[in-house]
Amino acid sequence: MHEDLRAGVRDSVPILLGIAPFALVAGIAAVDAGLTPAQAVGMSVFVYAGASQLAALELLGENAPLAVVVATAVVINLRMVMYSASIAPHFARYRRRTRALLAYFLTDQAYALSIAEYADDESRERDRRYYYLGVGTPIWVVWVVGTVLGIALGAGIPDSWGLSFAVPLVFLALLVPAMKDRPTTVAGGVGGAAAVVAAGLPFNLGLLVGAAVGILAGLLTEGVRNR
Repeated sequence: MHEDLRAGVRDSVPILLGIAPFALVAGIAAVDAGLTPAQAVGMSVFVYAGASQLAALELLGENAPLAVVVATAVVINLRMVMYSASIAPHFARYRRRTRALLAYFLTDQAYALSIAEYADDESRERDRRYYYLGVGTPIWVVWVVGTVLGIALGAGIPDSWGLSFAVPLVFLALLVPAMKDRPTTVAGGVGGAAAVVAAGLPFNLGLLVGAAVGILAGLLTEGVRNR
């Protein structure tokens, strides 16, 4: 195994402990929403977006209009546009086919670990492509395998186990380190509060409202700070 690929795999191991229960929950949620095993696995392979998948599955289970399902998934995944813009300069020297492959493995965790490693590149000259794949590939494998296990287990897991609580724990683990300054803290707090207040809206639109309000609050706070 390439040295930098191995380094990425090593750094991803702690993250996998949080991905595994998240993937298990996604598989169970897919079965509960009425998807066939093939559809559920296909969703994890082709969509490959945990938060968006769970939100879409919840809406599908409630027979929400397809437009609402797609809009919710798109809004949740808009952050990937920012991740792409941030990490793209590090891959500019690679061919387009290579960049397309790397884009498929873009997740919150792969982005955070890779950007942190590239920032420290002065002391360690990494092949950024191999390191990124070393981080992203194990995450993908655990996600797909975990989804398959969740599908196999289905509703057989008792509700008393509280396995679904793994989802907010994963999101909290991602959210708290990201709240490093006032704009991001305000965005997270206001967005979360707005989502709770709007939780009663039909078709899970409270999530969209919370996201929009949080983004607006963060932008306004950033504007005030700059002035």
